[in-house]
Amino acid sequence: MSTYYQIFGGKINVVASDPANPIKGQVWFNTATPALKYRSVTTVGAWAAGGNLATARRTPAGAGTQTAGLGIGGYTTTNVANTEEYDGTSWAAGGNLNTARASLGGAGTQTAGLGFGGTVPGSNTTATEEYDGATWTNGGNMGSIRRQLGGAGTQTAGLAFGGILNFSATEEYDGTSWTAGGALATPRYALAGAGTQTAGLAAAGLNDTSTAVVNATEEYDGTSWAGGGNLATARHSPGGSGTQTAGLVFGGVTPVSNVDNTEEYNGTSWAAGGALGTARRYLAGCGTQAAGLAIGGLTTAVTAATEEYTGAGTAVTRTVTS
Repeated sequence: MSTYYQIFGGKINVVASDPANPIKGQVWFNTATPALKYRSVTTVGAWAAGGNLATARRTPAGAGTQTAGLGIGGYTTTNVANTEEYDGTSWAAGGNLNTARASLGGAGTQTAGLGFGGTVPGSNTTATEEYDGATWTNGGNMGSIRRQLGGAGTQTAGLAFGGILNFSATEEYDGTSWTAGGALATPRYALAGAGTQTAGLAAAGLNDTSTAVVNATEEYDGTSWAGGGNLATARHSPGGSGTQTAGLVFGGVTPVSNVDNTEEYNGTSWAAGGALGTARRYLAGCGTQAAGLAIGGLTTAVTAATEEYTGAGTAVTRTVTS
């Protein structure tokens, strides 16, 4: 049997902290832990539990990354204005929305977030708000009133699409005002969104006329939508994250029950990913395909559950346990 020295031409290093940029196959002993560790690449995506939200909620919006995320608004027993910020471990209170709402769209980052549309008591709203990491300020109103819409992009280049009352409408935000974009080919609501204003992704949802659960995927080029590969599992009200060529859809509900199913998109087709620990619908998502974040949602009751995704092919540091 070959030794580590024979394979790699060196001995196992003894260090006080993990290397900053270890390579695949590298092994070291961390004296601070203490533990024997190694670098490998994941073959199948997997979810792990993160810190719970302070306020359990369904239909929030998500923005940011796995280590700098935003959970925006949503519904408990009433609409909430509450915003929470995630640091990769736990949630902390952020600034409140000016308009408490649920079923809104989200985009941007933790320090430059965007919240738009949604439902307020008795009606839907066109209100848009911009977040600076501490407070929300009002932006330009959407042209189409709607809720349960998809969102993508940034605070200064946002994308809104689908949703109840304007099922195929797309709008683009420039940091000040919204303008009409190309219509979705499959009008729908309760869908997942990902990507950017010029490379957007729409997946899943409910058909506007038949209320049939949708597995259709569409890709936006900044002007018009074109069909992409269908999801293996049709669903509505899932979470979404990532980009047009590396997208992630997770959770949601079929006509019968909540699902824990996750799918990864490569720009052409969807492949099975790891299952959520908590099957749920009406959840929010943010981050990337390699490092996604699932936020809140509904099981049989509103949940505070947060989960972190490590996608297939992601380099990870592991600890030898036996």
